[in-house]
Amino acid sequence: MPYEGEFAGYKPLTRIANSERVQEIVCRCKKRMPDNSADEVEPLMAELQPSGWLPDLVLAVDGSYHQLPVENGYPGAELAYLTVASVILDVKKQRELDRSRPVDPLDSRRTEEAGSIDCALPGCNVVVDNEPTPTASFRRVFFESIQDKRPLSDGETLLETYEALLAYKPSGRSQQCPYDDCPDAAAYIPVSSGESKCTCQQQRPWYSTDALRIHEGLSPTGKSGAMFAEAMQVWERVWAINFLRWIERKPRRFRLLKNLAIILDGPLAVFGHPAWLSQAIYHELKRINEEACKIINEDLLLIGVEKSGTFVDHYEVLDAPTRHSNGKARFKPQSAILLTNEYIRNHIAIGDKPFGEDTYFGRKFFYKTASGARIVASLPFLTEKASNLSRGDISHFPRLADAMSLLDATFSARFPNAIGPLISANAEAAIPLNLGREVLEKLARSLMSEEEP
Repeated sequence: MPYEGEFAGYKPLTRIANSERVQEIVCRCKKRMPDNSADEVEPLMAELQPSGWLPDLVLAVDGSYHQLPVENGYPGAELAYLTVASVILDVKKQRELDRSRPVDPLDSRRTEEAGSIDCALPGCNVVVDNEPTPTASFRRVFFESIQDKRPLSDGETLLETYEALLAYKPSGRSQQCPYDDCPDAAAYIPVSSGESKCTCQQQRPWYSTDALRIHEGLSPTGKSGAMFAEAMQVWERVWAINFLRWIERKPRRFRLLKNLAIILDGPLAVFGHPAWLSQAIYHELKRINEEACKIINEDLLLIGVEKSGTFVDHYEVLDAPTRHSNGKARFKPQSAILLTNEYIRNHIAIGDKPFGEDTYFGRKFFYKTASGARIVASLPFLTEKASNLSRGDISHFPRLADAMSLLDATFSARFPNAIGPLISANAEAAIPLNLGREVLEKLARSLMSEEEP
């Protein structure tokens, strides 16, 4: 490792890049033919046009975390300030404003309502109260952080929603006691709710959230950014399920989903230690959707949108003008590409098992909006057939035509691969100005008022 402020010069870096060892691996690595994907993508083009449907309201959810040093006398001590924001976008009101352009910027801002929740999580060399270690401190504080968060006054806490998902956790893999010095090396047994105690003589506390294994990512000697990112993604996804379970508590509320779309930041997936949660979310979404279809005869609309990553990079290259396309972009506006496992494995993510088998609860697709913006998005698995990535079947992408219309209407030119609701949610999560604002309560009241005769 270099000293602080010490940087390698250009010549040493060039020498490393051209070294025999480096070049040997480069020569051995698999290379993809650049034009292969163009031919293989044609059969994946969806023969579908946007429906023209738009929701009255959009709920966007995004999270953010900031790692902060802690002056407690121990080197490298840190904590993370985590926020998850939700933004309600009044699409119906925006359409009304568009009919009388130019639009007053103040009126435009009033079509959005933001709210956020937050917590601070301990990391390296931070011990709270009488806990023995930073890991034990993180486990306790993370459990407490979702125990007291209730997005809707007559709904569940985030902990109650998480524990409903915990019931789906596979039992095939054993998990060790979260205390490294457990004298019996006891196997951790997930508790269905709240706290329990280790089976050894010390009987130290176990929490239901220990089943996520996020605490295993805490670095004892440095930053734990990956651990905090896992905590953030759990908050985001559990919050979305919390809202859907609130709707389900009174079946007549399912009618609200006819005029609502939910957008999450990133792919519909859970990565890292809590990856098992993705399958739990899939089963819960499938169950809730089946109940909703009995009343409204329509699937719910949940979309994940990616701002960056390998899929975004591949789509940009795929759609770039070439001599074969006479200098024009390859895809026409309002075209959707339904990705299959074969295509993903051949051109984007090399692997020998079905893509996303353990981490995804939704299917990816590429969409080029009416304005020409490129969007990488996901729609949830709402049936067992949808999780089979062997075919790019339109029926495996619930409400795809409606999703295309929504992406056409909400894309933003401010950033690449961006849509307006997520930009607002990200801004609120990064600099929370509306902490504790009961934005979901307002959404619920707005939707319910429309249902009243």
